[in-house]
Amino acid sequence: MFNKGDKVSVLDEAINGIVLSVQNNEVSIETDDGFVMKFTNKELVKIQNANDLKEITKSIDFNQIKKEKEIVKSRSFVKEKKIKGEIPPPEFDLHIEKLVPNYKRMSNYDILTLQTETAKRHIEFAIRNRIPKIVFIHGVGEGILKAELDFLLGRYDQIHFQDANYQKYGLGATEVFIKQNSK
Repeated sequence: MFNKGDKVSVLDEAINGIVLSVQNNEVSIETDDGFVMKFTNKELVKIQNANDLKEITKSIDFNQIKKEKEIVKSRSFVKEKKIKGEIPPPEFDLHIEKLVPNYKRMSNYDILTLQTETAKRHIEFAIRNRIPKIVFIHGVGEGILKAELDFLLGRYDQIHFQDANYQKYGLGATEVFIKQNSK
């Protein structure tokens, strides 16, 4: 694959050099900086010289490439399918600044307790009122609130939850599905 004198470049690093020797799967190169280094042949790629590059570019039809670039491609978006008349699920923002007007004197424990108690109240309300789906917005942060929320939701048998729609909420929301019992 490589011969003595070939110009090569290392794939995962910004190192170029010339092949000094090839033994089995190991290739010794002298870098442009004068260092001798050893790599496997899978870590190297042969660099074509400028004359080879000219030969390769002669066969390319640049007019065809220009035509392809001129064609305006429509951007594709995956839209969330909405059924006409469907009511969107209730969204509950658990950020502390949305729950209380003055939280500066609250400890982290008090803040987390308030957030989880608020989430529990909303879950219980949704179960009582047979609301099939709700969304909790918890933010990204350090993931402590999300972990607490996951623990809380995991205690309910009739609840299934997952990360909410990334396009709509980003990484900071959890979608909760409540299985309804027929009464």
